[in-house]
Amino acid sequence: MMPHISIISVSVRIGRNSHRLALYFKNYLEENKLATVDIVDLKAYNFPIFEERLKFIKEPTAQMLEYSERIKSADGIIIVTPEYNGGYPPSLKNAIDFLYAEWRRKPIAIATASDGAFGGSQVITSLQFSLWKIHAWTVPQMFPAPKVNEAFDEAGIPKDKEATDKRADVFIKELLWCMKAKQYMDSQAF
Repeated sequence: MMPHISIISVSVRIGRNSHRLALYFKNYLEENKLATVDIVDLKAYNFPIFEERLKFIKEPTAQMLEYSERIKSADGIIIVTPEYNGGYPPSLKNAIDFLYAEWRRKPIAIATASDGAFGGSQVITSLQFSLWKIHAWTVPQMFPAPKVNEAFDEAGIPKDKEATDKRADVFIKELLWCMKAKQYMDSQAF
């Protein structure tokens, strides 16, 4: 059975460019038959500002429960986030804090995007720290995408497919290895 990866597309902005990277990874994974894939688009969820974790909400909406189940059932996660002023967007902080147990030991790979030359690399440290605090397993390999609006078209097709696929191969293999290691460890009795 193929593993399942959920790609969280973080940006909820009008005219967002980082979603192009989420589409690229979906296409890459499906074309190479590496995993089944879905995109968890935070723009579609339109969550209210964080008030409480899901487990403490008396009457969660169907959408809240569906989000929880998508994260929980994924074997691995790719977070595709833009960088806003050196940090990650409130939409992602909101989506992370909303859950807790669903993130525990979940292999998560971080892909960052920006219109600038550094590809969102400044967001990695703060995002990693937040994920560590909730016991998620962040994959060491990162995927910064500089000038994302020039490097990918609106359908997620990279301008330089060969070079992008080469970088993606290393990034995705690391995530798949962590997913397989987690599956093995889950099968062992401790």
